[in-house]
Amino acid sequence: MADSTALYAFDAEVRAGHGCFAGVDEAGRGPLCGPVAVGACILDPEKPISGVNDSKKLSEKKREALYTEITEKALAWKVVFVGPEEIDRVNILQATMEGMCEAVEGLAIVPNLVLIDGNRVPEALNIPAQYVIKGDGTSASIAAASILAKVSRDRYMRELDKQFPQYQLAKHKGYPTKLHYELIAQYGIQPFYRRSFLKKQGYWHPDEVQQ
Repeated sequence: MADSTALYAFDAEVRAGHGCFAGVDEAGRGPLCGPVAVGACILDPEKPISGVNDSKKLSEKKREALYTEITEKALAWKVVFVGPEEIDRVNILQATMEGMCEAVEGLAIVPNLVLIDGNRVPEALNIPAQYVIKGDGTSASIAAASILAKVSRDRYMRELDKQFPQYQLAKHKGYPTKLHYELIAQYGIQPFYRRSFLKKQGYWHPDEVQQ
């Protein structure tokens, strides 16, 4: 399994102690617009997937290929989007926690344990959970969830780019790049922007919203 061997070894230890478990990770906490995406995944230990790793360490082409393989081979998987309105209403951390709960609850199989990338777990989750710092580079299941979330969100942003080409969303995926700020200054903001993020940067005023 090439570079995924260690990640699968970690999962085998978890499975030995807990049985069926799910990995959870998110993509898109930092962008100025679009949803935060949360992936949950229960891998099949009988169908290992070579190359599974932290999505940030993989090329877009590799992520796309792995996405297809994960969705075909996983015992269960789910991706949830939490949109800008909810992010603005409760803040990005709480929106991400909500997405994690929804993704786990949406799995076709109820796991005995949930492993979550990061340093905290959602309080509302009704299944035992543990956080794993840098989990997307530690657990194959969390890595798979990170790939599902990242690819799903990138696809979403590419579709949004077709509707609003002036923002070049396919290029920066909504992240706060110099180019993106320049385009916001030129074209204003749309309903898919996270107003709370832009307000912190001094970019948002109510009359700037483009209808």
